[in-house]
Amino acid sequence: MRLLLLRSAASVTTRSFCSGGVSKPGRAPDMAEGNPLLHVSNVRNRLREIVGASTNWSDHQQAMTERVSLSSMLAKSQSDLPPKTMKDSYLEVHLPLGSEPQLREKYLTFHNTVRFGRILEDLDSLAVLISYSHTYNLALKRSPLSIVTALVDKIDMRQHTIYPDCDIKFTGHVTWVGKTSIEAKMHVSQFHNGAYSPVLDATFVMVARDPENKRAAFVNPLKPEGPEEEKLFQEGEANKIRRVDLSTASLLKVAPTDEERKVVHSLFLNTLDTKTVSFRSRLLPPNSVWMEDAKLKGLEICHPQERNIFNRIFGGFLMRKAYELGWANACSYGGGRPSLVAVDDILFQKPVEIGSLLLLSSQVCYTQGKHIQVRVHSEVFDPLTRQHNTTNVFHFTFVSDSDAPNIIPMTYGESMLYLDGKRHFNQTVEP
Repeated sequence: MRLLLLRSAASVTTRSFCSGGVSKPGRAPDMAEGNPLLHVSNVRNRLREIVGASTNWSDHQQAMTERVSLSSMLAKSQSDLPPKTMKDSYLEVHLPLGSEPQLREKYLTFHNTVRFGRILEDLDSLAVLISYSHTYNLALKRSPLSIVTALVDKIDMRQHTIYPDCDIKFTGHVTWVGKTSIEAKMHVSQFHNGAYSPVLDATFVMVARDPENKRAAFVNPLKPEGPEEEKLFQEGEANKIRRVDLSTASLLKVAPTDEERKVVHSLFLNTLDTKTVSFRSRLLPPNSVWMEDAKLKGLEICHPQERNIFNRIFGGFLMRKAYELGWANACSYGGGRPSLVAVDDILFQKPVEIGSLLLLSSQVCYTQGKHIQVRVHSEVFDPLTRQHNTTNVFHFTFVSDSDAPNIIPMTYGESMLYLDGKRHFNQTVEP
């Protein structure tokens, strides 16, 4: 459940040039010749067509109200649905950064690098469209299913750089299904030096709900064809078991291990004031920072512009905002421009409604050498009831050019954050 990046800085490190064997640098031949391929900007348009959503805010609300009548079209059981193959959901989408210079503005940082948060948004939209392709029913004008992202399981980077002026290609298909859930694997490649080279591999977990997004809905079973597809399906089964095991071992549910308890106690002893011989008197060790002083917060007002096809806030938008806040905190803490190494466990616990006040809180929770582990917690705040409800938790691993200060927990709760950060760091960085 991780995203691995080898070199990045609040984005993916890039070069200012691209050379390919075509008329324009970084422009892929298939795009130059005008073949009918799905443009990245059309992915969300396709999704609106599938569910009957509108681009207009007022019309969109009416369309969502009308979707309630589609409940009668839902399958009563999974056995009522025809099996689908992996080929049925295969999609190829293009992001023509080399072919369409005007498109680069959306993806560029002022350092002339690609905004990785934008890539996360595109992956999220593509995962939804892949899932709808798997559940497509020719007899229905609109799909009665509400398919949403439940989890970004992992994304592994295959190369160091993503160039800001070279065409990018997204491909993907369904690799595993449960009764109401879908695993979609996607691959991103970029045209460089006359050929496409792999950039990243991603695995998303989606869930199907009824038209009102209130209860689970059945999806078509998947029929693997051949040993390669059977292997992918079995990997999906293993991923499900792994996720259950990680959830069971959560520090929010069970006590730390004996080794972890020793780590916490050692941190406590290193901060005791030996002159007073008191449990209350704590001193900060050299080259260290109290965890309380390593926070960075942000607020987003959730406007209709950032909505998804189901009238909630787009999950890709949440991922991008959390990523950018996490990078800013690592930048402030390390005193330099850090590179992203890994993203682990993007879990969507609750949807974010239009008009919500979204509070984002990032916390440096673990450090080791040049590495900085940042946890970003997002929650919605209701100003009328004064209640806070958690929507997402993100874990980011960054690396600085020099050793980062040691992060030191003061309270037991902070110690659990430290151990949780250490676990995520070990899963993504250590072999």
